[in-house]
Amino acid sequence: MKYLISLITILGVLSCSAMAKSYEPVPSNVKLPDKYTQEYIDSISDEYKKVSDEQIFHVALDMLRGTSGEFSRKAILGYNVTQYPVKIMFKDLSEINEAYSSFDAIGWKKKGKLYIYINPKHQYAPPGALAALLAHEAIHQDEYNSLSEETYAWTMEAVVWSEILKKYPESNNLDSALVTRENVLKQLLEKGANTNKYIKKTVYANEGYKNLPLTSPGFKNQ
Repeated sequence: MKYLISLITILGVLSCSAMAKSYEPVPSNVKLPDKYTQEYIDSISDEYKKVSDEQIFHVALDMLRGTSGEFSRKAILGYNVTQYPVKIMFKDLSEINEAYSSFDAIGWKKKGKLYIYINPKHQYAPPGALAALLAHEAIHQDEYNSLSEETYAWTMEAVVWSEILKKYPESNNLDSALVTRENVLKQLLEKGANTNKYIKKTVYANEGYKNLPLTSPGFKNQ
């Protein structure tokens, strides 16, 4: 009888272990703020399990708390036009379209669900920089885009990056190409006295946006 009880207990433990969600840990060469111990990261991962299996994105999303990117964090969790969590992953963007190969990220809608694909060249970027990028991409929630929408999204990214640096200054890893992007946006924001003046000029001059309309649903002329 004792043997049977022990066997049932063992089987129960094995069953729970099999059901436990496994995640891809943050790469060991990515410097994290002291707050983000593995124990803490594991404690927040259940909230983001439907978004990504990669814990670097769990950390990035957690960093959006208390910033202007909280709207984007909630949108990614499912408070968006589709009512489904946004799937986030690193992906070779040329597989979607060769023209996207040099993009840092794209938002994508497929079969009624939203995806954010990040260029794999940023897989070792500070999660704070990824957080700012996600704040931008979560703005795009449908098939439509415009110069006004991109201006809003780029400005959001710059604002969030500025706020991230105040909370997590160690995110400013100058060896990261994504950090270089974020710092350029931050400089444009500051040059415009914290308005979108110079970000708007940069968006309108971007060759990748030359065929976009001025406005799109929910986004008037910025």
